[in-house]
Parts: sequence; structure tokens; C-alpha cells
Amino acid sequence: MKEGTFYVTEADDASAVLRDVTDGQVHTLADNPGVAAGSVVEATVEPEPPMEVVWTAEVERTFEVSVSRSEEPPTQRARETAAAQPVGEVTRHERAGTGEVHVLTVPDEETEAAVGDVLDDEATVERAARLGVERVEVRAEPGVVSVRYLP
Repeated sequence: MKEGTFYVTEADDASAVLRDVTDGQVHTLADNPGVAAGSVVEATVEPEPPMEVVWTAEVERTFEVSVSRSEEPPTQRARETAAAQPVGEVTRHERAGTGEVHVLTVPDEETEAAVGDVLDDEATVERAARLGVERVEVRAEPGVVSVRYLP
């Protein structure tokens, strides 16, 4: 038996596949307890006897993580962080309260591609779930991508 937070990687009427957002372990469910691909669940999973190759899940909570691009520019702190680190680096800042801000320094001409990668990456949703937040806001300007994990 394992309790945790899981990202639903695949789901159909008959089954679902969950990935633990903490350790990455994948659990194929024997049936679909009413979850949809792309959502996040807090659940208890347990291997189904006798072969224990599929799992059952008792879902306590299901939620979606909203990931969006903001028209707002990165904050002054994010711009200063990006200027102080080499291209390709990421710095994480704690937020007051819940969440984090990740500042990525990218080549100016690759800023929009980097934003697209963050918006489309399942890891963004998994990280938000791991941090206990339900909203991700991406801000950018040439050379700087700020990923804000917000409650």
C-alpha cells in the first residue's frame, strides 16, 4: 500500500496509469476510478493480488493544475537572478507562503521556445503537484523565463 500524489499519464474507460510525483514510480490500475489524463490525484494505491502487476486506487482528491503564460514581465528579482547566472542555469527561490519561483536564463532568441517547452512539459504539472500548488504562471522576456508555482 502506498499513499501519495500521482499524475495521471493515461486514462481510458477501462484503466489508468499513474506516476508518483515524488519518486516517479508508475502504477497501472486494474480499472479507472474516474480519473482523466493530465489530472492529479491524491490517492492510496495497492497491488492487486494474486500477481500484483496491476494496482487498485482509492482516490481521495482529484485536481487540475492550471499552467498558463502571463503577459506580465518577470519580476525585478527574477531579472537580477537571470543576469547573475550563466545561460542554461536554473535558480529556485522560495515564495512567501506556498510554492516556488524558478528562474531560467536562456539565449534571447530561444526564449519563446523555452516558454513553450515549460508550458507543454508534464514535469511542470508534476512539480506543481509535488509542491502542493494548483497554478503555474510563466513570465518571460528575452533571455529570462520565470516559472511561478502558485497556490
